Amino acid sequence: MNSLPAWAAYALGSAFFAALTALFGKFGVAQLNSNYATFIRTLVILCVTAALVSARGEWEKPQAVSASSWVFLVLSGMATGLSWLCYYRALQLGPVSKVAPVDKLSVALAIILGVAFAGEALSWKLALGGLLIVAGSIVIIFA
Repeated sequence: MNSLPAWAAYALGSAFFAALTALFGKFGVAQLNSNYATFIRTLVILCVTAALVSARGEWEKPQAVSASSWVFLVLSGMATGLSWLCYYRALQLGPVSKVAPVDKLSVALAIILGVAFAGEALSWKLALGGLLIVAGSIVIIFA
């Protein structure tokens, strides 16, 4: 049997920590403005990431980053911030058991965007998986 690819191990780690994010976030926004809670979360992420980059000696000069990388990283950061603001508000208003799975519609949307804009191939297995995510989200929203 083939071993797990490195990307899959990291993706599973991401899923695990995203599940914890949902649970801890639900408790964190219980009696706090969701936008301010997102700000606090962002500061923590900044500190943890800076510590990791420092510990691994991975700092680089900002001018070494290409203009296109800057543009796309800024756009990604803006999208992440807006996603988090919506996510924390959703956690304030709804149950974590519904909000977190519906948030994962991003997976199906990422498949579409990857095919449309990044030239990625769409296999029947990938399409079926995306459709099942959409179907599951619909079931959860209206359950």
